[in-house]
Amino acid sequence: MENIIDGIKAEMEKTVPNVQEQSSGKTNIFTIKTANEVIEEASKRPDPQPLFDPFWNEGELCCLFADSNVGKSILAVQIGQNIAATGKKIAYVDCELSNKQFQKRYTSNDGNKFRFSENLYRVYIDPENLINAELSEEYFLSQIEKTLLDNSIKVLIIDNITWLCNNSEKGEDAGKFMQRLMKLKLQYEWSILILAHTPKRPLSNPITQNDLAGSKKLFNFFDSAFSIGKSCQGIDVRYIKQLKVRDGIEQYGANNVMVCRIVKTDSYLHFEKTGESDERDHLKGSSQSNNSEMKNNVKELHEEGKSIREIAEETGISKSTVGRWVKNDFF
Repeated sequence: MENIIDGIKAEMEKTVPNVQEQSSGKTNIFTIKTANEVIEEASKRPDPQPLFDPFWNEGELCCLFADSNVGKSILAVQIGQNIAATGKKIAYVDCELSNKQFQKRYTSNDGNKFRFSENLYRVYIDPENLINAELSEEYFLSQIEKTLLDNSIKVLIIDNITWLCNNSEKGEDAGKFMQRLMKLKLQYEWSILILAHTPKRPLSNPITQNDLAGSKKLFNFFDSAFSIGKSCQGIDVRYIKQLKVRDGIEQYGANNVMVCRIVKTDSYLHFEKTGESDERDHLKGSSQSNNSEMKNNVKELHEEGKSIREIAEETGISKSTVGRWVKNDFF
């Protein structure tokens, strides 16, 4: 009997892993090491280089968000061009402009075309291929993954998140989408910049992380985030503000935003830095200006077909006030 029991124990020791052995090294998707081991190993790897200093660094999943027609795409293309000029290949996934619109934006009045770096690749949707395509978030991401791998590209700008995550307002869907992006970033050591919108907002208010359209879960997943704001100092004046920093220190926060003008030098439309200042210098301060700005926002949303309830939720203005403005001021 003892021989039988001993035999069973021996077989169990062969087939059942030692619990102590499992407690070190890899456990499922995790690796466990001492903090000192992690620091020592990481110190042997090169430090991440800035891609758009100090807003976006190598290896980061970053977000650039702003209102419509503020210049997100202009700045994003400029970032892509600057990165490409250093010798890095970069893919700009453009779901906003047609090829003709893109060409006209970078052509001067006398017909001169801007010459981009050959390392900048514009990825766009082919209308013919779109007809029979499976329009899903998973499909779009798989096509982006294949495109970058086929062309040995590790830096990516996506313009914009709406194409990839239709239900970004829903926390569960937004969380799953961001997890997919994080997996791509970690698996291939990609650097990713995502463009996103903000709801209509009064220009008297400072920009905060709550101005990013969609679920708050989106913001939690980003390594870094920055935004573009309109300035009351001129129609072409913008300011750029950091909202989230994980690697390094905040350089352009509320007390010291980067001030720029949107200019077109010959055929190149771009942001030109003019200085730094407090964000409050660029906000509309008077109650009259504030009220006028809010009315304009309500009018634009009403003309887009939004209901009074939807406008109230998006702007933070009461339904009764929105209803009164729609009834008395716009007709």
